[in-house]
Amino acid sequence: MRKFRVILEPNELGGYTVMVPLLPGCISEGDTKAEALINIKEAIELYIESLQADGEPIPSEEAVEEAIVEVAS
Repeated sequence: MRKFRVILEPNELGGYTVMVPLLPGCISEGDTKAEALINIKEAIELYIESLQADGEPIPSEEAVEEAIVEVAS
């Protein structure tokens, strides 16, 4: 079982967009947070299947560092 960090962003018109920073282009959405998380889980599974079919390595969260950077606006 693998775990991936996801980012949920509310949409202006309702619902949520969810993305996986570790998997470029792996994005989904849903009308609710729960639906968005179910949809991104399916998207992650398909993304991993594609990587495996192409013989590519599956990225790991263990190698990821996270920080928040403040900038003047």
